[in-house]
Amino acid sequence: MEKIEFITDDNEVVNFYVIEETRVNGTNYILVTDSEDEDDYEAEAYILKDTSDEQNTEAAYEIVEDDDELDAVGKVFAELLEDIDLEK
Repeated sequence: MEKIEFITDDNEVVNFYVIEETRVNGTNYILVTDSEDEDDYEAEAYILKDTSDEQNTEAAYEIVEDDDELDAVGKVFAELLEDIDLEK
């Protein structure tokens, strides 16, 4: 899994590991987890949305909190991951 580093609004460094990425209605989304260990059943997963504009050279991501958006994008990720065995 690809490791990406985020800096929060409080300048705290947080590492996430990308499981999958997709584009829905012109917006980029990534599915990430907070653990590199694939066997960590306590790990949290998050859907992040790219909120940067075209002038930014770096992506800016926010956790998707809107329930309708989360459900819709979650279904897309479920379909993308359907053929992938996440458990070993």
